[in-house]
Amino acid sequence: MVDPFDLAVEERPSPNHGPRPDGAAIELVILHYTGMPSGEGALAWLCDPRSQVSSHYFVHADGRLVQMVPEERRAWHAGISNWHGKADINSRSIGIEIENPGHEHGYAEFPQPQVEAVIALVRSIMLRRTIFPQAVLAHSDVAPLRKQDPGEKFPWDRLAAAGVGLWVPPAPIRGGRFFQRGDRGQPVEALQAMLALYGYGLEPTGDFDELTEAVVTAFQRHFRPERVDGIADVSTIETLAALLRQLPRFA
Repeated sequence: MVDPFDLAVEERPSPNHGPRPDGAAIELVILHYTGMPSGEGALAWLCDPRSQVSSHYFVHADGRLVQMVPEERRAWHAGISNWHGKADINSRSIGIEIENPGHEHGYAEFPQPQVEAVIALVRSIMLRRTIFPQAVLAHSDVAPLRKQDPGEKFPWDRLAAAGVGLWVPPAPIRGGRFFQRGDRGQPVEALQAMLALYGYGLEPTGDFDELTEAVVTAFQRHFRPERVDGIADVSTIETLAALLRQLPRFA
């Protein structure tokens, strides 16, 4: 395993950043995939002023690390997003782009050297910034209607085993009652409240609408990747309940 305090990081500055607002604490790490056919093309785009996008770090498939934006600056990686009722995720997060063609260009497994580099980088950030495991998130977690990265192939379980991110073994998929788009009522409201308690940007309305389906899909991509269909089945609900029990209880 790479020592998180002995990282070899290349610098390739991007012009696409700005100041963080006064008093904005860095409290989240957001993981993305590049979603482009080539890593070099993605890196060039993130450093191109015409793109108006960037991230703090880039992780090549072979594990090489690149820093594009200083951590103290506000990179432009998350877009319209929400977590625990707060928008403007860019102001309070560090963004990491992970080279992968994504769902539109032949979604691939994440190579071992790349995963080890991500673990080392995020562990370093967490230790330096006092960021809690549950604050290491997918882009799809904070923008479920727009994004699906880093996707269901990303090995969140391997990260969690190294102390990066919160994880529980997904409950087995089996039959039983489920909720899906168009359902309404108190059980749906309870499900929405559970998802909101974890941090997803969702109001408990009792209506299993488009946003609820998108949030359930994002949750499955991250925590129950065996089946990603936006249907809140028994496995999804049990996995969510187990995850909530793992959240720290602060006095």
